[in-house]
Amino acid sequence: MKFKTLGCRLNTFETETIKSITEKLDFKNLTFVNTCSVTKEAARNSRKYVRQLKKSSPHNTVIVSGCDAHIEKEAYMKMPEVDVVIGNNAKLDESIWGEIKKSGRSGFFGESASGLKQDKTKILPNFTKRSRAYLEIQNGCDHSCTFCIIPQGRGLSKSVPMETILEKIRNLVNKGFKEIVLTGVDITCWGSDVVGNDKLGDLVIKILNEIPTLPRLRLSSLDVSEMDDRLIQVFKSNKRMMPHLHLSLQSGNNLILKRMKRRHSREQAIDLCRNLKAARPELTFGADLIAGFPTENDTMFLDTVKLIDECDISWLHIFPYSERPNTPASRMPQVEKSEILKRSKTLRELAQRKKIQHFTKLKNKPLSVLMESDFRGRAEDFSEITTSVPLQPGKIYQLKAENYNNDCLIVNN
Repeated sequence: MKFKTLGCRLNTFETETIKSITEKLDFKNLTFVNTCSVTKEAARNSRKYVRQLKKSSPHNTVIVSGCDAHIEKEAYMKMPEVDVVIGNNAKLDESIWGEIKKSGRSGFFGESASGLKQDKTKILPNFTKRSRAYLEIQNGCDHSCTFCIIPQGRGLSKSVPMETILEKIRNLVNKGFKEIVLTGVDITCWGSDVVGNDKLGDLVIKILNEIPTLPRLRLSSLDVSEMDDRLIQVFKSNKRMMPHLHLSLQSGNNLILKRMKRRHSREQAIDLCRNLKAARPELTFGADLIAGFPTENDTMFLDTVKLIDECDISWLHIFPYSERPNTPASRMPQVEKSEILKRSKTLRELAQRKKIQHFTKLKNKPLSVLMESDFRGRAEDFSEITTSVPLQPGKIYQLKAENYNNDCLIVNN
């Protein structure tokens, strides 16, 4: 069987869960592609991999899912390489996979995005390396950022019940995982759709209190405007909460943020980062930033450049603005493609300098490293570590890095 995942960590979690489902149901000769639609390039790559994988394994049944396949299901069903399209709402439903295997029929399985359901499945993702596991706690999004197409493929926010999350983490810890990464489309709105007043901070505290054998808990991308006080406090005070926040910032200019329909301001982002850093100096920040959003001029772009230093961001994901169909941003005055690429290059060069600055600070400092393979691991702040001799994957080591390159810290052990 062949599996290909494009896009976000949520897709990664879902693919690993699908591996468990298909193994349980004894699928044979299967190719599965979990597609992405966040940018034009991601959508193109999704279809490219479908064609490539069919060519390399022509006798396999090709099943596709993910945001691009969900939004553009008619286009995928017309592809001669594709046998089955599964909607995002159905891809973790074991009964759907059972029906596909039993019936052998082609076509679309699943409802519209508005029909997406809570994940209450007890099936665990099939991560083969017993070190770090992604776990979906939420899916969908209640917001309408003007550049984003993902709600068309994921629907409104749906929280996984707290007890389901706790049970899955206990099982993953019992299987030997040392770090859990809570993931979703917009995890900071976890709990908004369930009875009661629980928020993400309440869930995190519950996990840390009830599962003391979990050494490391990490969160995926966070929305500055939705971070509750309890969540901020646990980042400040609990050492099992990994000192690494990835923030969905997108821009450093308030007018552009307003045109994006983001819910935070430049000042809120800076205040949050400085507040957390003052309480816990080892904290590091990552961020998503868009270069060349419609109407962005040079002065507005400079605000984004300055924000990187003002928030002390070490890990940057830079996205050249990519027009998505049927989004409000696609109808705004567009920035020239050449200018988008120029600004993206500027931000990526700055991102590399910030990463090297961070590595310089960590040189010869003691680091707690979770090994993910024989020669590679991650420090608590998400710095990548490479070793000169193999170490046991899934084990946490205390190491010192004597050097670094453009990608990682180097331990000569």
